[in-house]
Amino acid sequence: QIDILEDPVIKNVIILQTVLQEVRNRSAPVYKRIRDVIQTPEKHFYSFTNEHHRETYIEQKQGESANDRNDRAIRVAVKWYNEHLKDIEDEEKIQVIFLTNDRSNKEKALEEGITAYTCEEYIKSLTAHPDLVDRLACVSDEGKEIESGKIIFPEHIPLSKLQQGIKSGVYLQGTYRASRDNYLEATVWVHGDAEENKEIIIQGLKHLNRAVHEDIVAVELLAKDEWVAPSSVVLQDDGQNEDDIENEEEKENILKTTVNKDMLRPTGKVVGIIKRNWRPFCGMLSKSEIKEARRHLFTPADRRIPRIRIETRQADTLEGQRIIVAIDGWPRNSRYPNGHFVKSLGSAGDKETETEVLLLEHDVPHQPFSQNVLSFLPKMPWSITEQDMKYREDLRHLYVCSVDPPGCTDIDDALHCRELENGNIEVGVHIADVSHFIRPGNALDEESAKRGTTVYLCEKRIDMVPELLSSNLCSLRSNVDRLAFSCIWEMNHKAEILKTRFTKSIINSKASLTYAEAQMRIDSATMNDDITTSLRGLNKLAKILKKKRIDNGALTLSSPEVRFHMDSETHDPIDLQTKELKETNSMVEEFMLLANISVAQKIYEEFPEFALLRKHPAPPPSNYDILVKAAKSKAKLTFSYFIFFLSLQNLEIKTDSAKSLAESLDKAESPTFPYLNTLLRILTTRCMMQAVYFCSGMDNDFHHYGLASPIYTHFTSPIRRYADIIVHRLLAVAVGADITYPELTDKHKLADICKNLNYRHKMAQYAQRASVAFHTQLFFKTKGVVNEDAYILFVRKNAVVVLIPKYGLEGTVFFEEKGKPAPRLDYDPEEPSLTVEDTTLHVFDKVQVNIMLDASNMQHQKIRMVMVEPKILATDVPAKLSAEISSKSEPEKKKKK
Repeated sequence: QIDILEDPVIKNVIILQTVLQEVRNRSAPVYKRIRDVIQTPEKHFYSFTNEHHRETYIEQKQGESANDRNDRAIRVAVKWYNEHLKDIEDEEKIQVIFLTNDRSNKEKALEEGITAYTCEEYIKSLTAHPDLVDRLACVSDEGKEIESGKIIFPEHIPLSKLQQGIKSGVYLQGTYRASRDNYLEATVWVHGDAEENKEIIIQGLKHLNRAVHEDIVAVELLAKDEWVAPSSVVLQDDGQNEDDIENEEEKENILKTTVNKDMLRPTGKVVGIIKRNWRPFCGMLSKSEIKEARRHLFTPADRRIPRIRIETRQADTLEGQRIIVAIDGWPRNSRYPNGHFVKSLGSAGDKETETEVLLLEHDVPHQPFSQNVLSFLPKMPWSITEQDMKYREDLRHLYVCSVDPPGCTDIDDALHCRELENGNIEVGVHIADVSHFIRPGNALDEESAKRGTTVYLCEKRIDMVPELLSSNLCSLRSNVDRLAFSCIWEMNHKAEILKTRFTKSIINSKASLTYAEAQMRIDSATMNDDITTSLRGLNKLAKILKKKRIDNGALTLSSPEVRFHMDSETHDPIDLQTKELKETNSMVEEFMLLANISVAQKIYEEFPEFALLRKHPAPPPSNYDILVKAAKSKAKLTFSYFIFFLSLQNLEIKTDSAKSLAESLDKAESPTFPYLNTLLRILTTRCMMQAVYFCSGMDNDFHHYGLASPIYTHFTSPIRRYADIIVHRLLAVAVGADITYPELTDKHKLADICKNLNYRHKMAQYAQRASVAFHTQLFFKTKGVVNEDAYILFVRKNAVVVLIPKYGLEGTVFFEEKGKPAPRLDYDPEEPSLTVEDTTLHVFDKVQVNIMLDASNMQHQKIRMVMVEPKILATDVPAKLSAEISSKSEPEKKKKK
C-alpha cells in the first residue's frame, strides 16, 4: 500500500523495524520509497527500532514460526505505544491505530484489546478523502479467487519447487520478454552459459500464464513435436470484453501457420514466477461502456504490458488523461491483472505530459536533484585555490578553443595545436575535470552513477550532474579559468605519435566556436590569428588520422539525423530537416577518438584487472544476410519510372572483416542512383551489435569493431557520461594526481556499474527516438497530407518499411485495411521482394508516399503512410495503405565521441 502511504493526507505514522526488515527483503524499490517518506519532515513518519528496545524485544517461542513471532512482536510494540502515550498530559487522548492486511494478526490484536483495521477499512472511513480509495492496492485473497467463474490459467508452481526443478534441469530460468507486435507471443531469454535453448518461444494465453514483460520466470520446455516458429502476424489486444476467451482461442489458431522444419524454435510454457518486475505503468483509461461502472480497463502506453483492471469513481475525470497505474496481482480466473490508480499526469497530447510519460516509460531518472545531492556542490563564488594547483600544470598561456553544436552550454572538451621548436607539433585535448568536483561515495556521486548519462530530448536536456557543474564550473567556456584533465601528444607532420602525456591542468579557453564558425575560420583567406592557425593545424592532422583509421578498417556508417526548427512562441516544430555535417565535426571527432584510445591504453597498462573499457563486438555473420541480399537484388534495378543496370562486382558486399566491409561500401556507388550508398550504410548500421562498457578483468575480448581499434574507452565527456568520471579517476591514480578508493579496484563493483551504464545508455537512446517520434507527429499535425519520395528499407510478409530522406523518417506501409478486400500478396524471402497484385517491390526501390497523422487512437497516435507511386493495381482494393511510425532518427545531440 505504498501509494497510500505516500499520499499527503496520511501523516503521523510509526513504521516498526520488524516491518521495515520484511519490506526490505521483499522489494528494494518499495523499501527505498518508504525510507524516502520517513525522511520527508512534513509527513511525520517515524521508524521505531522495536527489535532493539528492552520493552518491545521478544524471543521466538518453541514451535512458533518466524512469521508468527514477527506478528506477535508487532502487537507487543503497539501495546507498548498505547501504554507509553497514556502518560502524556494532553487534552486529546492520543489513540494508536494498528493497520494490517493480515487477517489473523488483526483478529488476535482485537482479542488483545488493540484498535485494529485493515488498510481498506481505515481508508474507506476517511470520508473527507474519497479519492484515496482509488489508490488502494487490491489485496488478493486466495480463497475468494475461485468464486467468480471460470479458471483461465494454470496454477503457478510454488517457489521452493521451482528452485528444485531449476537445479535438476526440469525447468529453465530466464527473463520474460513480451512481443510488441503480438500480444499472444513472448520469448524467454534463459540465464546461464548453455548455448542450446538460449531463447525459448512462448505462444498462447495459457502458456504465457500471467507473466508480465521483464519478469523472471521458470519455463518448462514442450516436446519437440509441439515446437513452433516465431509468428510473422501482427496482433494487437483491442478487445473490450475481458471474458471473451473463445475469441482468444480463435486468434491463437491464426498463429499456427504451416512452416518448414528449419523455422521451428525451442518452445515452452511458463510454470511459475521467480521474481515480478512490476513498475508503475503510464497509459490511459478505456472507460467501461456500462453506466456508473466502477471497474474499467487501463491500456498501458507500452504495448508489451497487458491491460490492467482497476476500480475508480473518477472515470469521467480521468478519460483523455495520461495516468499511472500499479499492478497488484493476477488471479487465475481473470483475463487481465488487477491494479489500482496511482496518479494523473495530465491531458494526453499535451507536450509536458507526453514528455513526462516518455521519461517514465524509459525509466529515465528526472526528478530535480535533492537538497542532499546539492549540498555537495562547491559554494559560490568559486575560485581556484593554491590547493587545487598542487598537482596541476598551468596551461592558461596556450591558445585553447572549443568547437561544439550551436547553443551548447555543457562544453566538456577543448583543443590546442602549436608547432614546437624541434619542428614537431604539440596537440592537446583538454577535458573538463568533473571528478575534481564529484568525490567518490557521496550523494552527488551516487546520483550521477544512478543516472549514468545526460538524456537529450528535442527540447529538453535531463542532466546527469546539477546545472552549476554542467553549464558553469565544469563547462570549458571561453575567457574563464577552468580545471581540466589534459591529454597531450607530440606528433610529427605525418600525425604519428612520438610522445603522450596526461596531466591535470588549468586552462583558459580563448574561443567557444560552433562547427560552422570554426569551418569559416579554416576556409577564410584573411584570418591568420593564433586560434585560426591552431584550427588549421588540427584539421590537417585530423584528415591524416581519419585516412589511417579507414585504411585500418574503421566503418563510416550512416543514420539519418534530423533537427527541428521550433516556433519561438509556441515551441512547436515548424520545420524538420536532416542535419548536414561539416568537416570540423570530423576534426573534433578524430581527436576525441585518439584521446579515448590513448587513455584506454594507459589505464589498462596500469590496472589490467579493473580498467573500465568500451567494446563493440563483431556482428555474427547471419546479421548481414539482409544487407547482402539487398545488395544482390539491387545489382539489377527496376523502377516504375526508369530502368538501369549496375555492374555486379560493384555491389557485392563482403562481410568477412570490418575492413572488407568498409571497402565494399566505399565501392558501392552508382552515378544514376547517388542515394544508394547512404541506404547501404543505413542498412549496415542496423546489422551492428550494441557497443558496451565492461571491466577488463571480467572479459577477454576488448576489440572495437566499428572503430577497428584493439582497445577503447570513454574519457572525453565526463559532464554527460558517468563512465568517463570513473575513467578520469583511474587515470588520475595512474598519473599520481589523485588517490584511489576501495570500489575503484573492485572488479565486481565495476562490472555492476557497467551493467547499469549499459542499461541507462540504451534507455536514453530509446527515449531520444521517442522524443523525435512525438515531435514529428506534432510537425505533421498541422501539415495535412504531405507527398514525399521514399526508399524501401525492408520488405515484410504483409508490408514494406520505407525511409523518407527529407525527414529522416521511417514508417511501415501496410497492404491490408480493416473491412476492405485483401489484395493478393506474394512474399519472396530469398529475393527479398513482395508482390502486391501485379506490382513487385524490392529493397531500395524508390516510391512515393503520402504522409499524414492518424489521431484516431489517442493513446497510440501514429503517422500513416499511403503509397501513391507505383500505383498498386487491383480491383476494388484502394491503393490506400497505412503506416505506423518508428522514427529511428536521432535528435540534436552533442558530438559523437
